[in-house]
Amino acid sequence: MIVIKSPREIKAMHEAGKLLAACHREISKRIAPGVTTWEIEEFVDKYLTERGAIPQQKGYKGYEYAICASINDEICHGFPRKTPLKEGDIVTIDMVVNLNGALADSAWSYAVGEVSPKVQELLDVTREALYKGIEAAQIGNRIGDIGHAIQSFTEAKGFSIVRDFIGHGIGSVIHEKPDVPHFGSPGKGPRIKEGMVFTIEPMINIGSFMSKLDDNKWTARTHDGEFSAQYEHTIAITSNGPVILTEQEEE
Repeated sequence: MIVIKSPREIKAMHEAGKLLAACHREISKRIAPGVTTWEIEEFVDKYLTERGAIPQQKGYKGYEYAICASINDEICHGFPRKTPLKEGDIVTIDMVVNLNGALADSAWSYAVGEVSPKVQELLDVTREALYKGIEAAQIGNRIGDIGHAIQSFTEAKGFSIVRDFIGHGIGSVIHEKPDVPHFGSPGKGPRIKEGMVFTIEPMINIGSFMSKLDDNKWTARTHDGEFSAQYEHTIAITSNGPVILTEQEEE
């Protein structure tokens, strides 16, 4: 069942999203060669708790950390670690914020120092693909229109879209319906209606779309070892179009 959110619920989720976005802005100042993702983990945990929020991923199905930190060929659900980031790496920081019971979810990929032209293109295409998907999230469209917008744009640029991990509804729990694939056919899937809140979070690879799971049963990485990037927003569907609840540009 798809849970339609009230304006009050969307406002509460927007407040959580603003805090999450502010945290990402702070992270962007800290990503550099020599920094560890464990330092980012400790920063995020403290930043959120000091502001009365809960890092909702911590304890979710046994997950132990406030963030996911996925480096280079890791697609998603990478564990924070004490190995320093290197020049030319990319790292995706993903987190879910619980502020007074309302959730928001956003991931962002960061370049570590200077990256290669191909990796920079991957970052640029992935970020633009996210916004192509958001543009398609209009009342009366279908969920498949979002995936089609992302897939057609991304594949035309020569990159591939991960199939094994998708966007999702969100509200008082991290994962709700609808499922939001980043590939598919237009005109297919649930109808998009006012009051829906869900994530769009394309994971895009330089090489094959295929993934494999590490022995820790959490971290997914590319099958061929090529880099992967991800950008994610939580959006609400309104009569005025999709509203980004995790927008990082200060209002």
